[in-house]
Amino acid sequence: MASSSSSPPSVLENGLPNVSRYITTTNSSGQAVLSSVVASPSVWQSIGNIAKFFLAYTTRTFPVKLSRAESSQPAPDITSYAHDLSSPPGLGISTGTVMRYVDMAPGSISPMHITKTLDYGTVIEGEIELVLDSGEKKVLRRGDSCVQRGTMHAWRNVSEREWGRMVFVLVGAEGEGVKEELGDMPEGVRGSD
Repeated sequence: MASSSSSPPSVLENGLPNVSRYITTTNSSGQAVLSSVVASPSVWQSIGNIAKFFLAYTTRTFPVKLSRAESSQPAPDITSYAHDLSSPPGLGISTGTVMRYVDMAPGSISPMHITKTLDYGTVIEGEIELVLDSGEKKVLRRGDSCVQRGTMHAWRNVSEREWGRMVFVLVGAEGEGVKEELGDMPEGVRGSD
């Protein structure tokens, strides 16, 4: 049996389950295997006292250029992601994609903001309220998703006792009126790359 110091905790200090991310690649025979380039357990970044981020994957291009060619070198997208883990990108990547877990403290609300991305957000723990600059609000529950199309918004954890969690996939976007305003984001949250 492995010691507790050698394996990641199953529950984080905020009470939510820990997660792992697994990346597939191909071996020298062209068969699918799990990549060992990046460790699977999550590494969380604190964003002030209101949130924690886990950068689950990034790409610097879209569409993503995947390679199944036999090579002793890791795939370029995996290498790029490994670099982004050591030097995290801003909220989005204008030419690529970002997959991020966001844990939100009880009763917390993000600053009102807009990004230059098309965002797919899904609640996986708790109840999170989408707040739009028009005043419209919608509570999302576990399994609910929101397609955020470059509009001004904020996220609020409706629970005063429990942390909430969402998973976001952000895709770089362009078009008339597409802009980015981060409002009063906490230190450690940068604009899109």
